[in-house]
Amino acid sequence: MDENEISYKIGGAIFKVFNSFGPGLLESVYVAALASELRKEGLSVGKEVAVPVIFNNEKLEVGFRMDLLIQKKVLIEVKSIEAIAPVHHKQTLIYLKLTGLKLGILVNFNVDNIIEGIHRKINEL
Repeated sequence: MDENEISYKIGGAIFKVFNSFGPGLLESVYVAALASELRKEGLSVGKEVAVPVIFNNEKLEVGFRMDLLIQKKVLIEVKSIEAIAPVHHKQTLIYLKLTGLKLGILVNFNVDNIIEGIHRKINEL
C-alpha cells in the first residue's frame, strides 16, 4: 500500500472520528480514537513514535514524538486547538525531514468543518 492509499484511509478515519465526537475534546481522545479506527481498517499504527535527531553523526537524546505513524509510511500530527499556526506546519515538515518519510497529515479537530482542519504535507526529499 502506498502513501496515497494510506492517506485515503486516514481521511476516512478522520471523518469518522470527527463525526462521532465533533470539536472540543482533548487531543489525546482524538489520537486514541483515530488509532483505534485505523487499526480496524487493518493498518499498523504506532503511537507516540520517537523522532530521531542526528547532529554531527550523533543521535541526540531529545524527546520529539510524532502522534501516530501509519504503516511506517505516513505520520499524523493531531491537534485540538483554536487555530493551526505556522509553527505546526513547520513541525510536521521537520518531522518528515528527520524521519525521511514522504507524507504527513496535520489535523486539527477543533474546527466546525473538518475539511478545513486537514493539512497534507509532503517531504520534498
